[in-house]
Amino acid sequence: MDAVAELLADVRARGAVFRQTTMPSTWALRVATGTPLTLARMLRGEAWIVPDGLAPVRIGANDIVVVRGDVPYVVANDPTAPPTHTVTAADYCPPPTDGRTCGNPAEDAAVLLSGAVESRGQSGERLLRALPEVLVVPAGSPHPPAEVFADEVGKDRPGQQQVLDRMLDLMLVSALRTWFDNAPVQLDPVVSAALKHLREDPARSWTVAELAAESGVSRAALARRFTEQVGEPPMAYLAGRRVSLAAELLRTTEYTVDTIARKVGYANAFALSVAFKRRRGIRPSEHRHKSSV
Repeated sequence: MDAVAELLADVRARGAVFRQTTMPSTWALRVATGTPLTLARMLRGEAWIVPDGLAPVRIGANDIVVVRGDVPYVVANDPTAPPTHTVTAADYCPPPTDGRTCGNPAEDAAVLLSGAVESRGQSGERLLRALPEVLVVPAGSPHPPAEVFADEVGKDRPGQQQVLDRMLDLMLVSALRTWFDNAPVQLDPVVSAALKHLREDPARSWTVAELAAESGVSRAALARRFTEQVGEPPMAYLAGRRVSLAAELLRTTEYTVDTIARKVGYANAFALSVAFKRRRGIRPSEHRHKSSV
């Protein structure tokens, strides 16, 4: 199991918000959307990402930048420029705006394509923990052509949200593959085996001792190595995996909560509800309701 596949296994963009923004000659925007993950790509020109408390980061034409949502930042054409507009979830564009295109077109203006995931629960907490605050993937890396994204963002067609969601998925996977190629992270083979067991059979009544036996090491060795590489103990990872599967079934099926609980490895609806509330802050029924509106 490779590191990129493991990090992205449960990450699916839903409710992706894309904007294509044409900037004036001097511009600076403070980003305060509250989204857990933002991706941006310079279609033309260059810009600076200025995270609070960190050094400015330059992004050039066709560079892709990934910014964690817990890092407030300014994006500007000059790293010293004060922001003139605050971008929020409710007001994603500086005026004027027209749908998903912001600003007045101009041949020599910088153009920034940005995408964000609105729901923290769908963005993958483990992915966020693994990423640096700001990740820049340079132009020339094997990314899908920028024109494909720009063209789709400018359209308004049936199924548009699903297309935008998959575009954001593609941009993120492409960026992370390049990042891991340059800074490879190899999973311990024992940890990889344990993850494979938990992913293939999450409903099994696993214990750390059983998982260690299946992986060919002692219980203590597995617990230590798993936590070091994955960032949480095996049973905590399994709980997150089960809750992610349950969330998907709640969104895509009409199974009862009790049926879903048994499918993902819990004894009953109450046990799932307790785990779901602990991991996501809401009950399964509330998640299903939010996903349907």
